Amino acid sequence: MASCSTQDVPAAEGRGALLAVCLAALALPLAFSAGAVVVPSLQSGPDDSALALAWVTNAFMLTFGGLLLAAGALADRFGRRRLFLAGTAGFALTTAAVCMAPDLLWLDIARGLQGVAAAAALAAGTAALADAWRGPGRARAFALLGTTFGAGLALGPLLAGALLHLLGWRSVFATSGVLALLACLLGTRVLRESHGDRVRLDGVGMLLFSLMLASLTLALLWLGEYGSGAPCVWGALAACALLAVLFVRQQRRQRSPLLDLSLFSQRAFVGVQLLPVATCFGYVVLLVLLPLQLLGVHGQGTGIVGLQMLALSAPLLVLPMLAARWAQHVGSTLLCTLGLLLCAQGLWWLSRHAATPVPMQWIAPLLLIGAGAALPWGLMDGLSVSVVPVQRAGMAAGMFGTVRVAGEGIALAAVTALLAGLIGRHLPSAWPEATASAAMYLASGDLEAAQAWFPHATVTELQQASGQALAMLLRTLSGLTLACALLLQILLGRSDGVRGRMSGHA
Repeated sequence: MASCSTQDVPAAEGRGALLAVCLAALALPLAFSAGAVVVPSLQSGPDDSALALAWVTNAFMLTFGGLLLAAGALADRFGRRRLFLAGTAGFALTTAAVCMAPDLLWLDIARGLQGVAAAAALAAGTAALADAWRGPGRARAFALLGTTFGAGLALGPLLAGALLHLLGWRSVFATSGVLALLACLLGTRVLRESHGDRVRLDGVGMLLFSLMLASLTLALLWLGEYGSGAPCVWGALAACALLAVLFVRQQRRQRSPLLDLSLFSQRAFVGVQLLPVATCFGYVVLLVLLPLQLLGVHGQGTGIVGLQMLALSAPLLVLPMLAARWAQHVGSTLLCTLGLLLCAQGLWWLSRHAATPVPMQWIAPLLLIGAGAALPWGLMDGLSVSVVPVQRAGMAAGMFGTVRVAGEGIALAAVTALLAGLIGRHLPSAWPEATASAAMYLASGDLEAAQAWFPHATVTELQQASGQALAMLLRTLSGLTLACALLLQILLGRSDGVRGRMSGHA
């Protein structure tokens, strides 16, 4: 079945489709960033370890990121509208299960199922939007989609902080479920059905890819919990490497692969996948990491922390839409590169004040980081589907979504593990188990639990260790973001067609 042409889609339907997909794009990241802030309040007993609590976030991110590529293939084959409605309805139902979970185990299981539904909703919604909007309007539509996705991530910690005090942790999760239900109800009325290439589903490829991401995430989680010398860490990394080899070999033999590996021979396609990686390490991890450090370790009030996070988040509510307009004149590559350079500068600037966090000294560098991340944020969703034919939009959206969402979970796990390791270097000498446990609790924002492992250390000493480690981490993230900016310029700098594809037909 051929996809609907631009002329077949009335303007009102196109706007309705955009609103439905944007509602889902607001709900899904909200479930991640707001849910991550809820985690410390869920500990109800000594058996709730840091690793068990981490799975409240990581069970969602693992299934969400691991199944996006498969969801894109399913959307192309069975219909993007159909899968979008199934995903948003499933997300609302699994959110209800999250809110009714009687204990931590059932909460983790429900969060995993929630991620499955989120993958279906996002991959199908992005592909449906690519089909509904062509020509100059597509760049603006995807800029709004990127803005909405960023707003869900950015506003999550602020919303979670308010709802936790007023209504409890269940209300935080329920908010995203209500938004998904609204997206489903609207989608039933405004979305038209469209398909991509009808190819045979690659079930083996889906399984191998999902297990590969699961192994990598487990390795990073265990790295923070047990340290780099733990056998389970190396076992998970070995499993990840083996699964990656098997996946590549299996995909090369498939006539209808889950992921067309030849796409990676295109410089523009590879460059586009680099954008969510850079914004994950330069921006997304800060949305979760900084509130935990400022609230849990340094004891700042919720109001002043909210002001600082607003400085980080506010540019994403304005600049992505402006970036879509500017890109028509100066090009997407230049704007994305400039944004990453600004983000790297902001991270380095913030690192100079991280050891002794004074709120007013943080506002300006946080604004610079947010502004830098906002420039590519409004462009990369459109770029992800503009570098492939529209018939492959589901696969492209699935791959980009996988890199973005799995990247967020992997980046958060990796950065938390790195921060814990850096904190351990600055803690007073003690036996290794105490150092590793206290460092992990400090990285997670639990000062009281960390002090239980170091009863002779003062609060000031623990805060100094955490602040010095955070400064080193921010410098590391600045270097990673700078490297991504330079590599992006190499990969996309000569892609003269990027500007045209963003503003014209795919």
